[in-house]
Amino acid sequence: MRMKKVRQFKLRGPDIVSLELANVLGADAWFEFKALFTILHGNLRAANNAHGGEEMLRLRAYDKLQNFVQRGMVEKVGKEYRGVQTALAAFSAPAEVKPDDEPLPAVPMIS
Repeated sequence: MRMKKVRQFKLRGPDIVSLELANVLGADAWFEFKALFTILHGNLRAANNAHGGEEMLRLRAYDKLQNFVQRGMVEKVGKEYRGVQTALAAFSAPAEVKPDDEPLPAVPMIS
């Protein structure tokens, strides 16, 4: 007898590092990466969200920063970065969930 596998699709929002990076870049100032990471790491440690080691967090933060630059959410001039206020506000605003919305139904998979 075959068992049905149920797979459900979930939309995942931005992770903690991306949200905190957007929060730090929300200030209208230019940052070099080292100073930006120092602030980011301090904020994440204060909230007890700095997991996986400092070097791994540095790599993740740099990767997310470069993704923000490619998407036009952050300006880069030389080695300094500054957030684009309108794009960062749209990114960090939580998605509104209507009370009528229901989660997507589970789809049975037959294998």
